[in-house]
Amino acid sequence: MKWVLIAGKLATAFAWLMMFYNLVAPFEGNIAVILNILLAVTVFMHCFQTIIFHTLFNQLLPLKKVDYLQVFMFGVFSLLQYRQQVLDKQKS
Repeated sequence: MKWVLIAGKLATAFAWLMMFYNLVAPFEGNIAVILNILLAVTVFMHCFQTIIFHTLFNQLLPLKKVDYLQVFMFGVFSLLQYRQQVLDKQKS
């Protein structure tokens, strides 16, 4: 499971890089428009996931700003990582 999270985070980081690169130096054709739309959708969804993260994990784990940034940047892959931390904490 750990390698899936790492691979997912790498893919997400690559997607962010492509979308931000498109803002600086737009690609030709429709791909630039598609990447701009994907950037807007991604920002919206990751904000929503950060709110979910705060709601679910605020009482279970001590959270710092970097934790919220992780969830915003990597979305569901960070949520799964923090979920595993909570489950490990409950087992011990």
